[in-house]
Amino acid sequence: MSKKYVYLFSEGNASMRELLGGKGANLAEMSNIGLPVPQGFTITTEACTQYYEDGRRINDEIMSEIMKNVETMEQINGKKFGDLANPLLVSVRSGARASMPGMMDTILNLGLNDDVVAAMIKGNPDPKFERFVYDSYRRFIQMFSDVVMEVGKKYFEQLIDQMKERKGVVYDVDLTAADLKELAEQFKAEYKKQIGENFPSDPKVQLYEAIRAVFRSWDNPRANVYRRDNDIPYSWGTAVNVMPMVFGNLNENSGTGVAFTRDPATGEKKLMGEFLTNAQGEDVVAGVRTPMPISQMEEKFPEAYKQFVEVCGILENHYRDMQDMEFTVENGKLYMLQCRSGKRTAQAALKIACDLVDEGMIDEKKAVLMIDPRNLDTLLHPQFDAKALKAATPIGKGLGASPGAACGKVVFSAEDAKAWAERKEKVVLVRLETSPEDIEGMKAAQGILTVRGGMTSHAAVVARGMGKCCVSGCGEIKMDEENKKFELAGKTYREGDYISIDGSTGKIYDGIIPTVDATIAGEFGRIMGWADKYRRLGRQGP
Repeated sequence: MSKKYVYLFSEGNASMRELLGGKGANLAEMSNIGLPVPQGFTITTEACTQYYEDGRRINDEIMSEIMKNVETMEQINGKKFGDLANPLLVSVRSGARASMPGMMDTILNLGLNDDVVAAMIKGNPDPKFERFVYDSYRRFIQMFSDVVMEVGKKYFEQLIDQMKERKGVVYDVDLTAADLKELAEQFKAEYKKQIGENFPSDPKVQLYEAIRAVFRSWDNPRANVYRRDNDIPYSWGTAVNVMPMVFGNLNENSGTGVAFTRDPATGEKKLMGEFLTNAQGEDVVAGVRTPMPISQMEEKFPEAYKQFVEVCGILENHYRDMQDMEFTVENGKLYMLQCRSGKRTAQAALKIACDLVDEGMIDEKKAVLMIDPRNLDTLLHPQFDAKALKAATPIGKGLGASPGAACGKVVFSAEDAKAWAERKEKVVLVRLETSPEDIEGMKAAQGILTVRGGMTSHAAVVARGMGKCCVSGCGEIKMDEENKKFELAGKTYREGDYISIDGSTGKIYDGIIPTVDATIAGEFGRIMGWADKYRRLGRQGP
């Protein structure tokens, strides 16, 4: 019997993490407990290992197993890959055993080409639908070029910015169908200029290349940095999830969001998250538009919101831990795209562990095991001196995305943050938004300040995982990255000027605010008491 490399979501479960990766195992588990998950399949971590053994290619045996599962997925969903009458579009996403937010690559809207686009528009003459199709197409060309062919984002972002400037609009959402169609053509021309051949129109070729790119991203520099910091073995490999697309960018009755069943910064038991209407998942995480709090989703989509709140309860009771979820609403209908144990600050970890014990969800032993000892170090980080803070006037306010106090000299790029920190300078990294490539700079900085993005943006999630102070989404900042300066509260700050940021309140201050050592809170004592009770090592000596 030859090895099985591909599992439908209906064939897996949560215990198959090593084989299906975290995302695949949880998609299978959510399918098993009856939650609304678009039905696709997972290519195993063993296929990734095999890909590296075969000299970075996907062998014929694995590829034919993938295509068999594509046929099954077509039957389940009643759509066909590359078909003109009823095309199936898919997303291809990584999913390692351990959660690595933002480190690996994703491709959405795969399966589009000129013919499919034309057929989709012909089948639905609504001008809004035409805009949606071209929006999805330009996104696909952009992601495929960037992630799969490694052309780089900047060329496409420059083309979008030029188009917005020409049209006198601020957001991508304000571009018309004709604008997006023109962008898609410009993107394909850019692709040809960079790669020397036409953009691939065969969906099967697109799929092969996308899966290969996800396997390859296991070995990219930012993933390697993240793995070293989090003790994730290189040998694990990543799984790949292929699932039918659901469209949060279909119309105003659609949207996408990221949410936590408890507050990841404080641990408070309340639904916390963010939502964007008429958007795709990447828009929320990339922080390009600052999203609205999840509570507003109730006004927009009361039915889907009610169902989502129920799903949150089911998931938290099922996994007995705080969950981080991604979801999409397509035409008012809810779909769950991911769940995982949420990244949280050390403070939140202690509170959540104690609360789960008090709620009868877990026992004391499990609570102790839930705490990553490395994170406890962040509780001992200094905080701003309360007196000095009272006397200081904030110059601006963003979202307190990851607690802590940070002051240092302003730098504008990850490379500068790293270089200055190596010279023993304390720096605060100020960016329009951070991307996964910035990870080493984020690590080197005392804190991170972003102009765009919310509590679930890349900067916020990664900072919380690192125990770094972060203030995100301070829209008042007038940024000039090229000339290394920004304006806030009527003052211009240049590289090397001092600022202080408070990751708990989101407030930003001019100059240096003195810090004091942290004090240990009640929950810390409770967890330490339990640890003492169950430890097996005794004290040595007199």
